[in-house]
Amino acid sequence: MKSYAEWQAMAASQTFHKDAFIDGRFVPARNGNTFDSINPATEQCLSTVAACDEADVNAAVSAARAAFESGCWSELAPAERKRILLRLADLIEANRDEFALLDTLDMGKSISEMVAIDVPDSIDCFRWTAECIDKIYGEIAPTAPGSLALISREPIGVIGAITPWNYPLMMISWKIAPALAAGNCVILKPSEKAPLSALRLAELASEAGLPDGVLNVLPGFGESAGKALALHNDVDVLTFTGSTRTAGLLMQYAGQSNMKQVWIEAGGKSPNLVFADCADLQRAADISARAIFTNQGQVCIACSRIYVEESIREPFIQALLKATEQFRPGDPLDPQTTLGPMVDATQLATVGRYVQYALDEGGRVLTGGKPDYEQGQGYFVEPTIIDNAHNGMTFVREEIFGPVLAVCTFKDEDEAIALANDSKYGLGAAIWTDNLSRAHRVSRKIRSGMVWINTWGDGDTTVPFGGVKASGNSRDKSTHSLEKYSNTKYVWLQL
Repeated sequence: MKSYAEWQAMAASQTFHKDAFIDGRFVPARNGNTFDSINPATEQCLSTVAACDEADVNAAVSAARAAFESGCWSELAPAERKRILLRLADLIEANRDEFALLDTLDMGKSISEMVAIDVPDSIDCFRWTAECIDKIYGEIAPTAPGSLALISREPIGVIGAITPWNYPLMMISWKIAPALAAGNCVILKPSEKAPLSALRLAELASEAGLPDGVLNVLPGFGESAGKALALHNDVDVLTFTGSTRTAGLLMQYAGQSNMKQVWIEAGGKSPNLVFADCADLQRAADISARAIFTNQGQVCIACSRIYVEESIREPFIQALLKATEQFRPGDPLDPQTTLGPMVDATQLATVGRYVQYALDEGGRVLTGGKPDYEQGQGYFVEPTIIDNAHNGMTFVREEIFGPVLAVCTFKDEDEAIALANDSKYGLGAAIWTDNLSRAHRVSRKIRSGMVWINTWGDGDTTVPFGGVKASGNSRDKSTHSLEKYSNTKYVWLQL
C-alpha cells in the first residue's frame, strides 16, 4: 500500500481519458457536448468527459452488431476468448494502483478499500469468469434410439450495460465479464458520476486483444444516452444496477421497443437482526457499523435497518456507538481514512433530507445527524445513528444511500422476521445468533436474495449476487451470471 503522500503525488500527475470509446477508438461525442467529472473530496473538476446521446448510441450499436455478426468474437474458439479475457485481467492487475486511484478521485471511495476490495474483486471476476468459458458443456437429452437432441447455449448478441457510480470498476466487471465470456458484444454506459475507470478499462481491453466493436463505452446521462440505449431496437439485452425508479423506466423502454430482456439489480433496504443469543455483541456491533458506514453507506446491500432484541438493546447500542467511532470523514487518498465524501452535492442533500424526516417523525439522533461540510472542501457527512425508529417512518422504508442507520427493536423471532420482510426490497439481510437452528430457520423465512449469518457482505465470485421483490431479478457473479447473456437452443436430429 502506498503512503498518503505517494497517493497524493500520483493523483497530481494522473491523466484521464475524456472521449467515448466506439469501435476500437476514442472519439468525442457527436454533438460535441461534455460534462465535468468532479472530485467529491475537493469539489474540483478532474476532467471534462464526452456527453454521449442518441447519435453515439446508434454508432456504438452499429459497431457492436457488425462485430457480433462477423463472428470475430462470438464465433471465436472458447479457449481463445478465455485467453484474451485472462490477458485483460492481467492488465488490470498491472495497473491496479491506477484503477484504485481513478475510482477514489472520481467518486470518493477510500483508497484502502479500493486496494483491498474493489480492484482485487474485479480482477478475480474477469479471471474466474474467463476460466468458465471452456468448462461449461452442452447437453444431450434422453431420447428414443432413433433421435438425437443436442442442447447448447449461444451468445445473444448486443448487450447494453448500465452501471452505477458507487462501485464503478467492480460493477462494470460484474456486468461485462460474463457478457463477453458468453460471446456477446457490449455497449457500456457508466454513470456520469464516475466514468473514468470505464474508459481506461476499454483501452486495456483493446490492448488485451478484444476485437474492435466488441466493447464500446459511452459516458453520458441516463435521460439521453441511457434512454437511447434502452429504446434501441437492435440491443438484445439490458443489464442494469441502480435505482428502483430507473429500473422501472428501463423495463418500460424495453416494452416500448423490441421486448429486449432486462436484468435488474435495483438496490435495497437490508435488515440486520441481532438476537439475544448472539454471544459476541461487540463483534456484531463492529460488523454492523461496517455494514452501514462502508463506502459512506452508498452500498446497495447496506444494512440500514437494524432490529435488536429488546433484552439486549442497551448493551448493543453502546457497543454500536463505540464501533462507529472508527468512521470519521477524511481525505479518501489517506489510507487511514474510513469514511470519504458523498459522491456529490445531490447525495449530500439527500442524506440531510432523510435525517430531517427521521427527526420530524420522532427519531432520536444518537450520533451524527449533520453534514461535516464546508463549501469547496468536499461533500462530507457524519455517520449517523437514529434510535426510536419503526417501520412506519420514511427513513426506515426508503433507500437513503448514505451513512444513516435506523435502530429498531423486536420482542421475539416471529416479530423480527415480520419486521425484516416488511419492505418492498429484498436484496440482502444479516442475522446474528449463536443458535444454529434459529439461523437456519430465520434465513429460510427472510425474503431476500442473500443472507449473511454472523457476518455481512461476505462472498466471492463463486456465489450469485442479486435480490427479489423491488430489488430486481438479476444475478451477477457465479456461473448463474452467464445465463443472462446466452440463449438455450436445442437441435433435434432424426437419425
